[in-house]
Amino acid sequence: MKFPALSFPAIRLPTLRLPTLRLPAIRLPAPPKLPAALRPGFTRAEWIFSIKAFAAAMLAVFLASWAGQPRPFWALMTAYIVAHPMAGAVRSKGVFRVAGTLVGGMAAVLLVPSLANAPELLSLALALWVAGCLVLSLRDRTPRAYAFMLAGYTVALIGFPAVDTPLTIFDTAVARLEEIGLGVLSATLVHSLVLPNSLAGSVLGLLDRTLGDTRAWLTDIAARRDGGADRRRVAGDISQLRVLSTHIPFDTSHLRWTADAVHAMQDHVAALTPLLAGVEDRLRALEAHGGLPDDVRALLDRLSPWLTLPADQAEARLPALRAQLDALTGADARDRLAGDPWARLLRVALAQRLGELLDGWLHCVHLRADIDRGLSGAPMPARPAPAPGGPKLHLDLGMALWSGAAALIAILVCCAFWILTGWPMGAAAAMMAAIFCCFFASMDDPVPAINGFLAWTLWSMPFGALYVLVLLPLVQDMWTLMAVCAPVFLLLGAFIGRPATVGAALPFLFGVMGTLVMHDTAQADLTSYLNSMSGQLAGIFVAARVTRLMRSVGADWSARRIQRATWRELDDLARLPRPAGRGQAYLLRMVDRIALLAPRVAQSGGSVPGVPTDDALRDLRIGADLVALQSVRGQLPALAQRPLGPLLSALGDWLRARIDGRPGALDEFDAPPASLLERLDAALAGLLEAYAGAGDLPAEAHPAAGALMGLRRNLFPDAPVPALPPRTVDNDKEDRP
Repeated sequence: MKFPALSFPAIRLPTLRLPTLRLPAIRLPAPPKLPAALRPGFTRAEWIFSIKAFAAAMLAVFLASWAGQPRPFWALMTAYIVAHPMAGAVRSKGVFRVAGTLVGGMAAVLLVPSLANAPELLSLALALWVAGCLVLSLRDRTPRAYAFMLAGYTVALIGFPAVDTPLTIFDTAVARLEEIGLGVLSATLVHSLVLPNSLAGSVLGLLDRTLGDTRAWLTDIAARRDGGADRRRVAGDISQLRVLSTHIPFDTSHLRWTADAVHAMQDHVAALTPLLAGVEDRLRALEAHGGLPDDVRALLDRLSPWLTLPADQAEARLPALRAQLDALTGADARDRLAGDPWARLLRVALAQRLGELLDGWLHCVHLRADIDRGLSGAPMPARPAPAPGGPKLHLDLGMALWSGAAALIAILVCCAFWILTGWPMGAAAAMMAAIFCCFFASMDDPVPAINGFLAWTLWSMPFGALYVLVLLPLVQDMWTLMAVCAPVFLLLGAFIGRPATVGAALPFLFGVMGTLVMHDTAQADLTSYLNSMSGQLAGIFVAARVTRLMRSVGADWSARRIQRATWRELDDLARLPRPAGRGQAYLLRMVDRIALLAPRVAQSGGSVPGVPTDDALRDLRIGADLVALQSVRGQLPALAQRPLGPLLSALGDWLRARIDGRPGALDEFDAPPASLLERLDAALAGLLEAYAGAGDLPAEAHPAAGALMGLRRNLFPDAPVPALPPRTVDNDKEDRP
């Protein structure tokens, strides 16, 4: 390995014994308060991760030096950046990092030489590129967003230092891509071949926990117990699983062949959520209307053990369960409740949702069995491609644009100071402003995280100076490099492998590794180190201040914004019919919003004005009812269709008033205008009258009846029973065998 200064005599270092390593006591200002997880005592998994990350970093710097790369320590840093306890996550992060570096390098090669003679325009162009890529990354809340983000700040990393030597930008971009590639290659090899940790345990554990929470919720419903805790867990599990499953195609085990089944299963489990909430609400309505009937209780008692059966047995017993379900709306029930149309409609609505729930649960159980077969190496059954329906996670374009604007302003502030003063470290400040505005942009308030990163970077400075002034000059070959890096890197790597301390250990390690990067440019001296650190700290400071002024928002503000996004989509569902795929995508986004709202409401003290915290699933049930109603609206008789148009228009007007914040629209959520209740009752009456000649509602009218009943229950849960037309045609002879 070649280093700038190799005239120092070789130093024989004693053998390092890591478990008994003791760092010298150094008195520094107190660091930020450490979490309890920083206490000594690492697990075996944390040590294994640290050793593998260190081995990958050393392999990366060795390969980069052997290949004659100008900055081999960039490869070392990359190996740590893409390191992850799961081998599949290392592979996916590596692919996304290489893709982002390639795109960012190409952009830098195009922009810097063209605008090198106009520093103001070049600064604006680079800042706009970073901001645009940040917006794109925030539009994708999966790990794929890393590629867009990296494409943005790679331009800053390559472009700003090259403004004085624009003719070398191509060589710099190529070298950085090669160094990043070597770092990714080293990390992928080590984490994939040495004790690889598959995603299967995490994904399947989360999948089974989601399925178990769903089963527990359904069991609580059948036993008439409160399932509030299960409801909260299901939404969070589904969102977490959707993000984690992005890594599945890169996994080292057979899990990668089950990606389609896992994605399909998480969609089906998410689709069960509005069905579960609807069944729970309809049972509550039946209890309020004279108590829960005996035949309904018998069905629920039979449902609980059925949920625990494996796929084959559950499918075999489904016909008997369905026969009991059909009896809820059969001839005997219709005769018994001939004078009570409200009770008949409640039964129809319950049977409709329970039937869909049984089919959905059985599909999930079959998919889980398919995943087990795929993990054993058996071929997976072919599945049709899902219908396009839009994003399945909540996306906020407005906040993405505002985050991009904050990054734009922070970079331009650093560039303006750089241009006006001629400060040599202006490039470092602009780079760090770009990086830190991107890193934490997905948070409601990124400033505490940026300040924490800044504090730990400051805390790492004495160790960085130790490397600059003392340790790096002693390095003669790879073995001495490993010896001087091992104590700090292995210890910090174990802290990085611990989720509770990664936020503190990572900036500390990056601060130390930044010192090693200086060695590549023959600037490993105290003056250069202090100048470099001053530029980096200035960029972080500007990023924090601009973010504080422009971008920081409270948890309650974010919760209300998420709630308004739900109302906007409900308004769209009410006004315009949507294809099945679009409607299903809305329901999946709504489940994700429930998971996003829960921590924000808790952070705000348990309640947020304008956000219904007593029943977070109410919007989800309303959306499911609107999707069902719009899907069958065109199949109903004209008499039943006539009142639906004014009803949906009035519902959309009320939702639009809530979005706009007009007076009278932001009261309690269960107080929409009384005229909307009248239109709902008119729509129910019109549906019954349209099928009066048939004696009762046929099966094709059940979805519409269930949707209208659901809307009335969700919007007016305490409204009295409406006066509906009774069953006027006696079809006893036709109904009875």
